Amino acid sequence: MDPLTSPLLKSPARHDADPAVTRAEVAALVRLALARRARTIAIGSGRTPRALETTRLIASAWERAGGIALATVTWPETAASWLRHASRFTDADPDLWMMTGPATGWAQMTRRLLWSTPWRPERTLATAAIGDPRTLALVGPVNLNGLAGTTAHGTTWRVEDDAFHYPVHTQEGP
Repeated sequence: MDPLTSPLLKSPARHDADPAVTRAEVAALVRLALARRARTIAIGSGRTPRALETTRLIASAWERAGGIALATVTWPETAASWLRHASRFTDADPDLWMMTGPATGWAQMTRRLLWSTPWRPERTLATAAIGDPRTLALVGPVNLNGLAGTTAHGTTWRVEDDAFHYPVHTQEGP
């Protein structure tokens, strides 16, 4: 992993979109998690209304599929430190972590996770809001190998070999 000099970004992301989650996206996340044999998840998100709604929809779909949502943790877009949020997110020790929210908050939270916790990207799934190469570049793909997620259309993406790969799968299967 390339060393990160700080969890804080020097400036906010210019593309801080906060898209609404789609049914196809949530269904694909659940399929990916089930394909990885996960039973438990922890969901982390920004605090925007759409990120909070996405968290609720993911938790509901996951529980309908027979899984257990151990925790939901939110983080601010700006803070002096995300250590308390990062610790709460990883303390649940789920089979998989799921993440959503605008780019700036996600990137700073993820940088803190990498710096200070046992969080691993290969145990994490993310929404389309995060699966933008510009968003992933805020943390650096070299630091995110194994991170996977879904697009709004239900296709999947993955960070592998220090690069973003899209699409990995279609709606027909994980």
